[in-house]
Amino acid sequence: MKQLLALKVNDHPGVLHRITGLFLRRGFNIATITVGACEEPGVSRMTILLEVADERVMDQVRKQLAKQVDVLEVEDLTDRDAVTRELCLVRVEAPLKMRSDLHSLIQPFRAQLIDVGFETVVVEVTGSPAKIDALLDLLRPFGVLEIVRTGLAALPRERQTGNGGTARREARSVEV
Repeated sequence: MKQLLALKVNDHPGVLHRITGLFLRRGFNIATITVGACEEPGVSRMTILLEVADERVMDQVRKQLAKQVDVLEVEDLTDRDAVTRELCLVRVEAPLKMRSDLHSLIQPFRAQLIDVGFETVVVEVTGSPAKIDALLDLLRPFGVLEIVRTGLAALPRERQTGNGGTARREARSVEV
């Protein structure tokens, strides 16, 4: 089963190594991991997608993470309403005569050409892993030469309070 965790950690050298080392020692597979600066100076946010056997193992993971000195916050987003995105860059074979076909193929995915060469182009797409997988399946007949994916980045949606401001909050939390 896949589990999605959001961590806030101190932005110090070696923190990423200690977190991934914890998973290595326990034998947990990291499906994706992204790390970057967040709204607080000196703090980074990690989004980790883990493959674990069951809920008991996931409890163990959360407890182990909470014990880490540099981990400031652990949030399990697995069953929460969250916005998730992944970025993918794909280099595709694209001779001049095929470029219009390629362009019409990527438009429904809101993907764009970000680099154009004589024989290849680089396509950028952002979205859910399923959306990216679907686009990759369509691009394969063109000849996919290289792929790089960032892994999931995630933020929880605004919590609903049930008071008079709920409708306004719902309107702002619609995924686009």
